[in-house]
Amino acid sequence: MRRRARALATISVLAVAGLALAWGMSTPHPLTAAELPAHTPDVANGKLLFNAAGCLSCHKPDAALAGSDASLPSGGSPFKTPLGTFYPPNLTPDPATGIGSWTDLDFVNAVQRGISPEGQNLIPAFPYTSYARMKTSDVLDIKAYLDSLPPVVSAEKQAEIPLPWLIRRGVGLWKHIGFDTAQWTPDDKQTADWNLGAYIANGAGHCNECHTPRNALMVFDWNRQFAGGPHPGGEGKVPSLRDLVGRGKYSDAADLASALQNGEMMGYEHLSSGGMGEVQTNLSKLPGNYVQALADYIASLK
Repeated sequence: MRRRARALATISVLAVAGLALAWGMSTPHPLTAAELPAHTPDVANGKLLFNAAGCLSCHKPDAALAGSDASLPSGGSPFKTPLGTFYPPNLTPDPATGIGSWTDLDFVNAVQRGISPEGQNLIPAFPYTSYARMKTSDVLDIKAYLDSLPPVVSAEKQAEIPLPWLIRRGVGLWKHIGFDTAQWTPDDKQTADWNLGAYIANGAGHCNECHTPRNALMVFDWNRQFAGGPHPGGEGKVPSLRDLVGRGKYSDAADLASALQNGEMMGYEHLSSGGMGEVQTNLSKLPGNYVQALADYIASLK
């Protein structure tokens, strides 16, 4: 009996220790104010990157609500995933239902660390795994642009997912293997345009989120970067971005840039509808040199 009691006590201690370790490892670790760069916000750059990041595509108002301004990211439109349905929140500067009361630090922690102002881990249906690679100054510019928009009252809807509190703690554990916070760095062997395109694709444009496959733990398989794979939304497949010119999809980088900028109205298939429809719409709002830079980078992928 004593031996059994000691065994049970040992198991209990190990279980408690394991739970304590898991709890500690899953605890969010936000940036501090001292880690933010000194920066004068550039609203125009923020608007450009807002479009490059496709913020409106996810944070658009629910089409079922009459009177909503579809040009403002007031949130509420359902975003379905295999895990459940999310309702991206209001990004306008309404202080009660939007981000009007958020500090710059709140915003950067959400966008680049996946941590809410309430200190909870955000589920990476929000692509902070890509936004973490952006320059923090660019993220602050996006915040400045959002602050310049008219405020809209649009209360946040809770995600329809099972055991959200447990999943958010689990995300904290997943971040140790699936979340790289290192910012993107330019390749000094490449041109300035190529580097600009690489920055857009790997950062604000978050192309990896759909076009780079993941392993069983939902971690990017960087050995097959941009090689395509199952759609993260659970429906169909996402095509490879590699060797688009060599495979005859486009004649050269200029042709790809035209496709990204003009879509199906210029005869390019599958770029103004389906999964790429809203992406192409967002890219069409960028300056021509940005679109060409993105095309130069993508066309270089072999």
